[in-house]
Amino acid sequence: MQKLIPFDEALQLITDQASLPSSNTVALSLEQALGAVLAQDIVSGHNVPPADNSAMDGYAIRLKDLASEGETTFPVSQRIPAGITGNRLDPGTAARIFTGAPIPPGADAVVMQEKVTLSNGKALISAPVGKGQNIRRAGEDIDSGQTVLQAGRKITAADLGLLASIGIASLQTYQKITVAIMSTGDELVAPGVPLKAGQIYNSNRFTMAGLLSQMDCKVIDMGIIPDTAQATDRALEKAAQTADLIISSGGVSVGEEDHVKNSLERLGQLELWKLAIKPGKPLAFGEIDNTPFIGLPGNPVSTFATFCLLARPFILKMQGNTKLFPQKIPLPLGFDRPKAGFRREFIRVKLKTENGSPILQTLPHQGSGVLSSVSYSDGLAIIMENRTYQAGDLADFIPYSEITG
Repeated sequence: MQKLIPFDEALQLITDQASLPSSNTVALSLEQALGAVLAQDIVSGHNVPPADNSAMDGYAIRLKDLASEGETTFPVSQRIPAGITGNRLDPGTAARIFTGAPIPPGADAVVMQEKVTLSNGKALISAPVGKGQNIRRAGEDIDSGQTVLQAGRKITAADLGLLASIGIASLQTYQKITVAIMSTGDELVAPGVPLKAGQIYNSNRFTMAGLLSQMDCKVIDMGIIPDTAQATDRALEKAAQTADLIISSGGVSVGEEDHVKNSLERLGQLELWKLAIKPGKPLAFGEIDNTPFIGLPGNPVSTFATFCLLARPFILKMQGNTKLFPQKIPLPLGFDRPKAGFRREFIRVKLKTENGSPILQTLPHQGSGVLSSVSYSDGLAIIMENRTYQAGDLADFIPYSEITG
């Protein structure tokens, strides 16, 4: 009997094999770059802000002109809106200044307008004023020459604003990778077609395509592959010629109608098979004509879980990402697991609040065919192999937001 491969060992082996496709960079404008992965470090050529400026509407003054006690009257010598550079501040005067406007030479504080009384066109100031008050310094956000984003970062909406603030209009990113997906099984039919006896709808196609689209991959749908060795060989050979990665669902177990694993061994190389995890034991990993292949189990929950936990980090590395693995949050369990298992389990759980504190509650149906448990849950609780749990014990929780976006 073949030994099951521990999860950590399998994850390491799979991610070690991932590499960027050749000819893998493309220049994108900021308008196109959301969700892309940076292929270069971004270094600012400017200070942000470029000059000392006012943090609010008010009056710019010189501290040395303030009276030691009581109120000081300042004639208003100039008006400086945002986008206009003022003149050197005349001694004993104040400049009417607006948020974002450059601080005039000589001024060393801004008094907010709510603390200034106007009388006959003059500014009366009695509140205490500190040096540099309400002044945003040049380079306070970003210094010229500073590396603001590093290669391997997936670009967010906030990053787009940051890049725009330093004048970047386009940047080098890694190209989208192309993933061929296929579903195996004569029992599968497309949604919308009336079911005949023994048939089921092909849900895995939509799960895989949706997860890949969320990862900004190009998807080639090879369709439903008949349960024959010849059809499986043809589909795998065609996918290897057109895609950077092949992902299948089903056909990797030990049944007589499971042809994917045998085709992989016949056409290419099988690197890994059968993992000590639940759900998702019969996962196959290898390559065909130098194209990596990941064969996911056919049960719908197993397809979802193994994609998120094992295929996703592989794809992230192929895309050039430096952050491959999800954030795990230790949280108390709201249930017992009195029997230790030899496989690592990933249980669908709801994140709830009891007595003001978060707690993980299991869904009642954890079978690998119960896809509704994924839709109705908030994430996966990791139940480690060879240990028992009591309610209140901590387990690592992976929110779906960490593994499906």
